[in-house]
Amino acid sequence: MHTFLQLQQLLEAQIALQQFRNRPNNLYDPCKHILQLGGKRVRPTLCLMAHELFADLNADAYNAAIAIELFHNFTLIHDDIMDQAPLRRGVQTVHTKWDMPTAILSGDVMNIFAYEALNKIQILHLHQVLNVFNSTAIEVCEGQQLDMDFESRVDVTIADYIEMITLKTSVLLAASLKIGALLGGATEGTAQILYDFGKNLGISFQLKDDYLDAFGTAEKIGKQVGGDIIANKKTYLLLKAQELANPSQQAALVDALLDTSANKVAKTLSIFTELGVQQEAQKAKEHYSNLAFACLEKLPVQESRKHELRAVADWLLNREA
Repeated sequence: MHTFLQLQQLLEAQIALQQFRNRPNNLYDPCKHILQLGGKRVRPTLCLMAHELFADLNADAYNAAIAIELFHNFTLIHDDIMDQAPLRRGVQTVHTKWDMPTAILSGDVMNIFAYEALNKIQILHLHQVLNVFNSTAIEVCEGQQLDMDFESRVDVTIADYIEMITLKTSVLLAASLKIGALLGGATEGTAQILYDFGKNLGISFQLKDDYLDAFGTAEKIGKQVGGDIIANKKTYLLLKAQELANPSQQAALVDALLDTSANKVAKTLSIFTELGVQQEAQKAKEHYSNLAFACLEKLPVQESRKHELRAVADWLLNREA
């Protein structure tokens, strides 16, 4: 079996072979731009890892991984538009470097190329894979809509938020593992255990991401620090602060949220710190990571073969970027 790093390298070689059409340049250059930004390639690499638990890597596994990475990057392009984010992985987002209509079209065509990659999978597995992929794609869109809806809602609960990040972020990570396992010959039940592992890992991962957005550094996370605060995003941190705050702290929090000056992020973080929100976020992250590792324990695979998955999960949940 390969390590996560080795699989990343094998995957990068496959991504380098990804061919878009040559013209029009303004449609395909943005696709190449976002793919070349790299990133961790967590989802497609986990697809390969799950596959290799049950079988040697083959063309189907790589095509599924490529489809997942193309779909993920399509969602990033559109997500950046909706969030009006200026940076992605430390460089200009597609709609900033080009323009919004170009970004929308480039995202759309990446999604189509994802299905082109899926279409190369052997018919024996294609129906099963498409069922997982399509239901996941729908859920990701549902999660993104909930995220946008939350911007104008004042009654969002932490449970609502967990549902949203499960759909928007977690299910794609979970589906990557399940698709890889199914292509490797795993039973539906075994593949579902990997899905549940990935789902809980994804929730914990997003809670960590929320924390880094507020308390990380731009150099490490590769994007604007406090972006969620500036956009008044209903993150776990904000919702927990609202839950814990006394009346005077509630008033201070409302004042910070309405602030349009350069002090907005610092004022909000000061309130978060006063309320101990960092520690609460850490507890929530650990809750879902424990659920994930419990699923891994149940996976009917030789213990030594789970080692790399466990190591990757530890890395993801303890990262600083």
